[in-house]
Amino acid sequence: MAPNPTIMQAVEQLGYRVTVGDVATQAGLNVAQANQGLLALASDAGGHMQVSDTGDIIYLFPKNFRSILRNKYLQLRLQEWWKKVWGILFYLIRISFGIFLIVSIALITISIILMISAINSDRDSDNRGGGFSGGFFYFPDLFWYLSPDYDARQRERRREKSDLNFFEAVFSFLFGDGNPNTKLEERRWQEIAAVICHNRGAIAAEQIAPYLDDIGEGSAKEYEDYMLPVLTRFNGQPKVSPEGEIVYDFPELQVSAAKKYRQSVSAYLEEFPWRFSAANSGQILLSAGLGVANFVGALVLGSLLRNGTVAAQIGGLVAFVHGIYWLLLAYGTGFLVVPLIRYFWIGWRNSKIAERNGDRLSRARQLADPDSALQQKIAYTQQFAAEKVLGDEDLVYSTETDLLEQEVERSQKTDAEWQKRLQRGSGE
Repeated sequence: MAPNPTIMQAVEQLGYRVTVGDVATQAGLNVAQANQGLLALASDAGGHMQVSDTGDIIYLFPKNFRSILRNKYLQLRLQEWWKKVWGILFYLIRISFGIFLIVSIALITISIILMISAINSDRDSDNRGGGFSGGFFYFPDLFWYLSPDYDARQRERRREKSDLNFFEAVFSFLFGDGNPNTKLEERRWQEIAAVICHNRGAIAAEQIAPYLDDIGEGSAKEYEDYMLPVLTRFNGQPKVSPEGEIVYDFPELQVSAAKKYRQSVSAYLEEFPWRFSAANSGQILLSAGLGVANFVGALVLGSLLRNGTVAAQIGGLVAFVHGIYWLLLAYGTGFLVVPLIRYFWIGWRNSKIAERNGDRLSRARQLADPDSALQQKIAYTQQFAAEKVLGDEDLVYSTETDLLEQEVERSQKTDAEWQKRLQRGSGE
């Protein structure tokens, strides 16, 4: 089985020398999962283990371990190949909706012009008048969106910028730009791990509450049941203060392979609201206008194709359009209905997100202005706070070199230290 990509990325971000706690913190992974993943990665990529005098383990990886794994695993090569291919395919899928919209409008417009021309020609031959009639004079106005100066008019109205081209904007108008919170759980555990490390591996439950949902009320909240998943994930240990308050210690997150510079941690876990579209207002208006034009044009075309005789007489393109008319009408209807449904769905979804964000923010505010009991509880956590950085001087064994060589080297270092001490003693 190929190594875990999340662990591989964490190792790269941490500089190729890591502990289990480093990876669990960086990726927000379960400690057991991080440990197993590092063992597998070290075995497959030619990594090494370094053991400190306290029994802690550091994993050391070559900087080209991805190349080693790529040559070893066909699955990794296929994943990288498919990622590139899917990127191209998905882009083609995105722009296909805009292309089909333009093609649909063109087919509908040309078919209507041909059919009206044929109808008027028949009327002229029967001496029953000529020219356009039947109240259709307004139809060309529906396509003002296609005029050459449309973009110039819209550019004056634009206040925001968009990196999307027209075809990408059409897809964004139809289907949006994906869930902004796809990595919410990953962010949740990363931020919880960051809070624990920021407090040197010892915290109170109230310090974690702003990052959790459904912490419960009443006894569930009082007895801090919501901390159980956190303890399970990061191998935490509850400690009881003399006042009967519970605090939590995470020994494995206190050990690091390198000095960590403390970075600011967000006060609470914030879910991002859904956006209707990443397209700017001009692109949205253009897409909606073309959608309306396409839908109205399909209705007008349907009225002309109702009996089918004109299409049969003209044949060619008109007959082809008559054969796919229901496809054109379905696309035109869906082009307007899908964004409309999505608009109301996003409003409902964002109201729920705002409610959850509000709950987490209220807990963060309580933590920012703690009462005396909470202050005392947080102060008690400092008894268990610790930070251990493992340097080369702390190592007693490494798989990089033979065990006998390490014993000889260690013996030489010990002899050198004794000689220095003897020299100092004789000098005195």
